[in-house]
Amino acid sequence: MAGAFGYETEHYDVSMRMAELSLLPAVRSAPPDALIVADGTSCRHQIEHGAKRGAVHVARVLESALPR
Repeated sequence: MAGAFGYETEHYDVSMRMAELSLLPAVRSAPPDALIVADGTSCRHQIEHGAKRGAVHVARVLESALPR
C-alpha cells in the first residue's frame, strides 16, 4: 500500500486493517525508546493513528546525526 490510499474515506478501514496484520503490532511491541522510522507521510500518520507512536522520516534521522 502506498500514497494517499488510506487517506480516502472509503479506504481508511481497509488501510487500518492491513496495518494491523503486521505494522501496528510491531510498532506497539517496540520498546518505548525505539526510534520508529517511516519515509512516507501517510505511513507516519497511520502509525500515529493506529499505534499512538510518532515516526520520523529517515532524512530527519540523518539530519540529527550531523555535527552541529
